[in-house]
Amino acid sequence: MTLFMRDDLARAWHDEDPFERAAHQDGVIYRAREGRRTLQFEINEQRYFLKYHGGIGWGEIVKNLSQGKWPILGALSEVRAIRKVAGAGIHTLAIAGYGQRGLNPARRESFLVTDELVNTLSLEELGERWRLEPGAPRFKWALIRRVGEIAKAMHDVGVNHRDFYLGHFLISRAAVEREDSRAALHLIDLHRSQVRGRVPRRWRVKDIGGLYFSTARLDLTHRDLLRFVRAYTNMPLRRALADKHRLLQASREEGEKIYRRYFEKEPAFPLPFSEHPGKDI
Repeated sequence: MTLFMRDDLARAWHDEDPFERAAHQDGVIYRAREGRRTLQFEINEQRYFLKYHGGIGWGEIVKNLSQGKWPILGALSEVRAIRKVAGAGIHTLAIAGYGQRGLNPARRESFLVTDELVNTLSLEELGERWRLEPGAPRFKWALIRRVGEIAKAMHDVGVNHRDFYLGHFLISRAAVEREDSRAALHLIDLHRSQVRGRVPRRWRVKDIGGLYFSTARLDLTHRDLLRFVRAYTNMPLRRALADKHRLLQASREEGEKIYRRYFEKEPAFPLPFSEHPGKDI
């Protein structure tokens, strides 16, 4: 068994089996399926997020593997990813507690509790706001560079996200109002992340392609994309476009593939946002 409880959570769950408490914790449910629950709860005016894994069963494991997907078997994979990206200097979630017990991977029980990031909005939400009322260009350019730097730092320490979209970057609302591009930019939702010594090229492509797809709401220009390239590669632009051409081209094609699947229409370059995804178009 593995168990860690920060002092505040240990006091709140005092004299209780933490696994039982995690399994039955009340709160605002965000997700409940396949043996997993994600919810927000509050204790003593402190707000937390809980991810509980009760085991997905062999059927779900076999189904995932047959589809070429590695199944999510517990919360500790996210713990490892959070610690890895935090060690690289990336702002992410603060861990309040986690635990895992059981040897059978189909029935293994685990949980992760993190502090809720309050008074924040995602870069996806900010993009929606800017579609109605464009923000200051210099602020947008600085955020693009920040995202590129975070992507590079994450990949350089051997982490690929697998849900690498603008919706998983959070910034404080106060920082947006004062256009503070140096404010903390938190990377969240690392539950599907993989941690290795080195990120294979195909997973870099999937991360960058997913990120590119999610920028459709931002009405990016070609120059905006070049700002990202320079930050992600940390190279002079001419050299980056020559040395990383195949990676960047494959990432663009990955983003366009996701776009076709989601919007069911051909993309332009840079990607344009469509108001009505899927079969409603």
